[in-house]
Amino acid sequence: MTTKTDAQPDAAERKENEEAVEASEPTDAPGTAEKSTEKPAGTKSEAVAAEDGLHGDADDDATDDDAAYEELLAKEEAAAARPAGAGQGAGAIVSVALGIVALSGSWLGTVASARESLIGQLNTTQTASVATQVSEVYGDSWHAAALVGGIFSLIALIIGAVVLVRPAFGAPGKAQAIWIKSTAWAGVSLAVLGLLLAVAKYSDLLLSLPKTS
Repeated sequence: MTTKTDAQPDAAERKENEEAVEASEPTDAPGTAEKSTEKPAGTKSEAVAAEDGLHGDADDDATDDDAAYEELLAKEEAAAARPAGAGQGAGAIVSVALGIVALSGSWLGTVASARESLIGQLNTTQTASVATQVSEVYGDSWHAAALVGGIFSLIALIIGAVVLVRPAFGAPGKAQAIWIKSTAWAGVSLAVLGLLLAVAKYSDLLLSLPKTS
């Protein structure tokens, strides 16, 4: 028969064995599983911020592309509206130069005048009248110089007129520079004046031959 004293040591021994087994088994720290499943603080916000940053960079790139395209479009529009051209400016200057040459005389006019004078001397006999000699020697040379001046004036007038009417037949929207228009008008004015002077000289209205009678 088991006595009470024998049962107490057995119960105490079982309790010690159970405590030893529990001590030998690994135990997890409190809250370890929860911590392993939880996401680090701030992970979601950082991902959102990174995504926003990527979208922001894409928006900035798109804005830069739009700005570059608008700048290129503005340059093309400015080039289309830019006053035309070197050719018109050169034509206007040539018109003015020819008008000045027509008024002041040219080497070609001098040569033509001398040639006509020489021809008159060769064709005029010593027995010819004074009026005939003056007309052949001086009159023809004077008319030759007037004719050359009139030709220069006519060319200057044509070039100046072409420069002035050129924008009407060019590309629409291209304005003519003010200095080209002003220069062309100056050439036309000089040309008209030169033509009037040439006609007056050739028809003996201006500086006619002296009378010999």
